[in-house]
Amino acid sequence: MWDFGLSGKASLLVVNLVMTKQAMKKRTKQFALQVIRLTESLPNERTANVIGHQLLRSDTSVGANYRAAYRARSKAEFVAKLGIVEEETDESLFWMELLVESNIVSEEKLQSLMQEADEIVAIIVSTIKSTRKNNDLGLKPAR
Repeated sequence: MWDFGLSGKASLLVVNLVMTKQAMKKRTKQFALQVIRLTESLPNERTANVIGHQLLRSDTSVGANYRAAYRARSKAEFVAKLGIVEEETDESLFWMELLVESNIVSEEKLQSLMQEADEIVAIIVSTIKSTRKNNDLGLKPAR
């Protein structure tokens, strides 16, 4: 739990931030669960297994590192963890593109997952930029 030490409009901003954090935690977990189901449905062929394994590793890292970011001990650590989330989400997109371009999975089947990955990247990039811009957010872990 965070102790923000804010009131009025600033506290409303924090409530929105916390709700957004919770929504993104849920969203990144759902993204991972969808990829788990996808990888379980891939054909049992060498290429599909290798790409599926890589996709599973990068995608499940998205949610895990997003959660870890909010356990950061500093702003720099927070931004670094979010940078990992961005990289892992983009890597997941790469593996999905390979699944489509190698004709293992149809583009239609992956369209919504790829769209979700694009949206997660955009949200994370925006969060990183706003965090760097706002030097004094007053975020301190509550004791």
